[in-house]
This record gives sequence, structure tokens and C-alpha cells, in this order.
Amino acid sequence: MTEPLYEARVAVEQPAVLGESPVWHPDEQALYYCDIAGHQLRRFDPHTHTLDTWTFDTNVCHCAPTPKGGVVLAMRDGLWRFDLRRGQREAIVSPPPYDPAQERFNDGKSDPAGRLWSGTIYEPRKPPLAALYRLDVDGVLTRQADGLTVCNGIAWSPDARRMYWSDTTSHTVFVSDFDLERGSVANTRVFARFDLKREGQSLDDYGGRPDGAAVDVEGNYWTAMFEGSRLLQLSPEGAVLREVRLPVRCPTMPCFGGADLKTLYVTTSREKRPAEELAAQPAAGCVLALRVEVPGLPANRCKV
Repeated sequence: MTEPLYEARVAVEQPAVLGESPVWHPDEQALYYCDIAGHQLRRFDPHTHTLDTWTFDTNVCHCAPTPKGGVVLAMRDGLWRFDLRRGQREAIVSPPPYDPAQERFNDGKSDPAGRLWSGTIYEPRKPPLAALYRLDVDGVLTRQADGLTVCNGIAWSPDARRMYWSDTTSHTVFVSDFDLERGSVANTRVFARFDLKREGQSLDDYGGRPDGAAVDVEGNYWTAMFEGSRLLQLSPEGAVLREVRLPVRCPTMPCFGGADLKTLYVTTSREKRPAEELAAQPAAGCVLALRVEVPGLPANRCKV
């Protein structure tokens, strides 16, 4: 039986506190994602409907598959290689010089050359001290952009000539010209900007703010609108092509998966949400899935 297009269903019923960073593993045909607040890395096999978890002593912020097996993890205390079979991690690099009590890694992905790009979140939100970092394949970590509060939405165009990221608090998605050979960004400009939440505005009338994102093979940018109960598909020019309503208030990030990369998985959050909202939205924290017409780009492997 063919699933209806753009109709969200619950794919993983076991809720996370703050589900984030979904990535479809091309070899295992399985979904990896993080529960940042729950200090967990999770692996979901949609064929057997099994969920494996690894729990740590600190926040697990994002993950990336590697060419030789295992994953790279961005955690509050640095960037690590993680051996899934042995359950052991090996340090790659210490975190940048931030106060770990107030700042941590957040969203991140590998670029097509295998470098790992990691944004941070400055948890007090003001001043804008968060930044975007690049981890090269030789293990050197450098700052690439700053002046942010919650760095999210990292993605590349199909030809890797554009790189996207968002600052969730300012409701803004940026795009830069990307040099794949050098791993450098230039000519950063606003790609899309959304209305800020007004004081006293009901969430029912609020469109949300851009969180994690993914790009399809036609170059469209799919962003999860946190607190907006929706996904948006934006054209390469930044125009809204499609709005997909979701049964949860707080989607966090989409990724394309399945054998044909036409299943859009969406992580969600239930962290610090009102009790009445959670009662009305039992899927909060679960992973959602919906079928789409245009496939996504496969996940890049981290070669660090």
C-alpha cells in the first residue's frame, strides 16, 4: 500500500526529550539521531522497528557517519569518534574556547569533502556569542562565522556551490557561496527571514522559527519551523513552495531517508513544553515520517 504524500505519521514511538540531528546511514539503511537533553545517540531500523540507544554523561548534539564505520559525535565536551560496537569514544578535538556551562555544540553536518561543520548555541541567547566552526580532515577546528545565538539549518546545494545555515533566534536563514576545494564561505547574505514572535502572541498565530534543515535533489531547502508546527519547502530563491502541517508544536530537523531517499524523517522536541500542550500532542518528542515526491541528497560522510 502506497503511503499518502506529505502526510506525517509517527515513525519512532519512543519519545526523546529533545530529538535532533537525524541522519540516514547509507550503508545500514537506518536512521541515527540524537536526544540532546537525554544525553543519547539513537539508531532506528525501520525494517525491524528496533531502536538502539547509547547514553552518555553529557549532551550529544549531532552525529555524522564515517567511511569506515562508527560515527563522529559533537558533544558539549568536544568532538569525538564513537565505536558503536564497543561503545567507546575517542577524542578528536576539545571544544572551542567557550564556557561549557553556557554554550555547546548544536546543529552540524559533513560537507561533500568530508569536513565536519558544527554550529553552537549560546544558551542565555544574549549577547550573540554562538558561532559556526569547521573541523578539517586533519583534525584542526576553526571558526568560520560568529554573531549568532542558535546556529542551525546547515546544508549544501546539490552542486555544493552554496552553503546554508540559520540563526534560529533571529528567525533568519543565511546562504553563502561555498568553495568545496578550500572549504570556505564568502558573500554571506540573507536567504529567508521570518516574522519574530510578538510579545503576547499566541502560538496558534505564530509561524515558528527556522531550526534544522535538509536539501532535496532539486535544490529546495526544507526547514523545520520550531514552535510553528510545520515544515517549509523553500525554493533556491527562498520562496515558499510548500507548507506541511505537523501534529507537534516543535519540529527540530528533517532528513531524507529510505532506499529511495523520499521519506522525510523529522525529529521533534518535548523539552520544557507545557503539560496541556503535551497532553494534546502525544507525538511530541517522537520521530515523524512523511513521503515526498522529490528525493533528498544522501548524507555526506565525515572523513575526520
